[in-house]
Amino acid sequence: MSILQNKIDFSVLITVKNANPNGDPLNGNRPRETYEGLGEISDVCIKRKIRNRLQDMGEKIFVQSDDRCDDGFDNLRARADGNEAIKAISKGKNIDCDEYAKCDEYAKIACAEWIDVRSFGQVFAFTGDKQPRSVRGPVSIQQAISVSPVDIVSMQITKSVNGSLSKKEGKAKDTMGTKHYVEFGLYIINGSINVSLQKKPGFLMMMQKK
Repeated sequence: MSILQNKIDFSVLITVKNANPNGDPLNGNRPRETYEGLGEISDVCIKRKIRNRLQDMGEKIFVQSDDRCDDGFDNLRARADGNEAIKAISKGKNIDCDEYAKCDEYAKIACAEWIDVRSFGQVFAFTGDKQPRSVRGPVSIQQAISVSPVDIVSMQITKSVNGSLSKKEGKAKDTMGTKHYVEFGLYIINGSINVSLQKKPGFLMMMQKK
């Protein structure tokens, strides 16, 4: 595939029907909305969904959810150190990012290994490091906003699973709860590809394949 010449701006339309696309943990897990009542999905949530989808397609992902870990590493540092090429560069020691050659090689290896790093970028900042290593990615994604205000429905539900109380305590195992969802919403995701950052190992090949 030829080198991209111009910045690419893209928009994606998604519909939400009777679902919670992105709950707000500070608001009882209600679907996010702006002050104007428009539905909102954070860019972090969108990237999480993209990462999960790519992982389902067999791609290597650096920022994995704990419940979707497929490589045996339970944290980001262990995943980075588990790469033999990165380990060979650092030799078990922190890399001083004044050594630009080493940091540049570190970034190249990380981009070649993980599809989300070469797409979105990543800050490799771990406890004890002299300086974090930052990789800039060509793809940026904004939060999704609905084209019109959304109706959020709150439904009272009964949980029939006893979380902690025993029957001897004389408590009923059924507990009340609340479920929130968007009745219907049309959301727009805007993003862009920065052509000055496209030369990541495998990025153009990835675009051609997808």
